[in-house]
Amino acid sequence: MRSILLFFLLFSTLFSNEIKLTPKQANFLAKKVWQNEGAGKDKYLIWWNEGEDFASLGIGHFIWFPKDHTERFREVFPMVVAFMQKKGVVLPSWLTPETDFPWQSKIAFFAAKKAKTKQYMELFSFLKKTFGYQAEFMVQRLSQALPQILESIDDKRKREIIQRRFYEVMHNKDGSVNERGLYVLLDYTNFKGEGTLKSERYKGQGWGLLQVLWNMDDKEPNRLRAFAESANRILSKRIKNSPPKRGEERWRKGWNKRLETYWRENAK
Repeated sequence: MRSILLFFLLFSTLFSNEIKLTPKQANFLAKKVWQNEGAGKDKYLIWWNEGEDFASLGIGHFIWFPKDHTERFREVFPMVVAFMQKKGVVLPSWLTPETDFPWQSKIAFFAAKKAKTKQYMELFSFLKKTFGYQAEFMVQRLSQALPQILESIDDKRKREIIQRRFYEVMHNKDGSVNERGLYVLLDYTNFKGEGTLKSERYKGQGWGLLQVLWNMDDKEPNRLRAFAESANRILSKRIKNSPPKRGEERWRKGWNKRLETYWRENAK
């Protein structure tokens, strides 16, 4: 009990809302994630992928649903807006955490994008100016991820293993925070979620941070590589289990390339 309490105290201290990313850290994380999600290109800052029924926004391609849309995936962009609202960031006058994605269909969205309508340009400008805040949001989400994951697990031994592996990825051997390890955990949580949402399953199998940590190989000394290889296996299962109409095989190459950046120094 004492060790668990100590863990939560350390964890809350590390990610306390009072502790902010330095501009250098925020810039590093924002650039890494944005390169993964949108190749660092402005045209992908607000996007609607082929085969999906929702838009993806910002450096983390945060999901945002049109009105009356239902989907198995977690809608994250309203969470980003709420975070920025609390931070005092000036939002477009029409944007609140309760606002639906302004365009009801993919066709309507790309028409507005092509025409550079006032609403589209206001949204684009807002996202372009807030990269640092978007990175801060992802750190906050990560800070909540491990407690959320541990709370979802009944088995004590499994909780201990998940906790240990999380910290092996997060820290250097001397106990200091590994900047790349922080990037790995933050990016994957943003990329594929915490793994606790029951709706984010294909054939009963999830693909989030929980599943990747649980399936890491303890015999691999490079913990970042162990995480990446586990993620590769988990995402391969997701592709295999996914509904054929989603065509998720097309994502495999890009996903694998992303995972290589977790442990290969020169991977891009």
